[in-house]
Amino acid sequence: MTDVRAAVAAAFRDEWGRIVAALIARTGDWDLAEECAADAFAAALETWPRDGVPDRPGAWLTTTARHRALDRLRRAKAGEAKLRLLAATADEPSGAPATRPDDDRLRLLYTCCHPALAFEAQVALALRTLAGLTTTEIARAFLVPEATMAKRLVRAKRKIRAAAIPYRVPPPDQLPERTAAVLGVVYLLFNEGYGATSGDGLTRPELTREALRLAALVVELLPDEPEALGLLALLRLHDARAAARTTADGELVPLEEQDRTRWDRAAIADAVALLRRALDHERPGPYQLQAMIAACHAVAPRPEDTDWTRIVQLYDQLLEHQPTPVVRLNRAVAVAMADGPAAGLAQVDAVAAELDGYPLLPATRADLLRRAGDRVAAAAQYRAALAVAANDAERRYLARRLSELDPP
Repeated sequence: MTDVRAAVAAAFRDEWGRIVAALIARTGDWDLAEECAADAFAAALETWPRDGVPDRPGAWLTTTARHRALDRLRRAKAGEAKLRLLAATADEPSGAPATRPDDDRLRLLYTCCHPALAFEAQVALALRTLAGLTTTEIARAFLVPEATMAKRLVRAKRKIRAAAIPYRVPPPDQLPERTAAVLGVVYLLFNEGYGATSGDGLTRPELTREALRLAALVVELLPDEPEALGLLALLRLHDARAAARTTADGELVPLEEQDRTRWDRAAIADAVALLRRALDHERPGPYQLQAMIAACHAVAPRPEDTDWTRIVQLYDQLLEHQPTPVVRLNRAVAVAMADGPAAGLAQVDAVAAELDGYPLLPATRADLLRRAGDRVAAAAQYRAALAVAANDAERRYLARRLSELDPP
């Protein structure tokens, strides 16, 4: 049964967005799509222990979800057009990844990012339907209460129905008005995959893969949009370090301790070339600036070769676009590396009140206190970070750091 649950969990990570997008494309009913997708996974938990895990779990789940939707539409005597469309596709093969720029998931992304919706609602709805992130996970990404996020999601779905927002990639003249939201969704999707807010592992590779795929498709649609190029460069720079971010048994390895021979140098070179293409447009934006920061790390042969002064300057430029406390916290770390931990701690203290409850605040403070040699204060902050960390890999890393300061 444990193996079956693991197979269902893996299928959820890989297939949720594809199944929901396909059902929305065929029914136009967002709630029905999510409910029938969830029914399919529940059916798998009941059926697979008896019949075995199918050779193509995604195809099995998609077919089951379609049949559930068809049954519910029949019972509800829904519109004939919806019913005919779903019935016509109920038994068609599924599960193969789409590669066209107008596939169901890209259409879903652009539908979620319709300008009639508030930006926060656009991003939250896309993360829920496309990636299957829970309301709790999305609320953490936005630093808002779970109840607040739940209301946003409900309102967004109602607005899509009430406004009859079409399910499609818009024509070229309408793409720019959705660019910021689309890029924001892809960015947050990658972030959740790169550093999962909860769970056993540090990462959720299926989310990083999907974010990279969508970012590349957006560049196909908008080849001269510098921020789209910058985002793709940024994601590829981070992904190039993936193999070195954990040990063989899944333990987190901080940047300065990573084995840089395991970084994908070809991927880094490709990403830097993308970044140059973006910068040639001479319209630097937040994704390009973040990519430039990532490139400073990626091209340094050794940790001590990192140009931290340049990184601080880039964070100063980023703050002009995104004057957020999280960016200021990241800048504080760069200041600590450039000018010493005391300087960084002063910057952290200046922004701490705005980040009350943010899990990375005590972890950042703990690391800088450790570097400053204040073992007692660092240990207290590591304990505070452990109290709010939800990801098991991060908790193990924090516990290791604490044990180094406060051995039993």
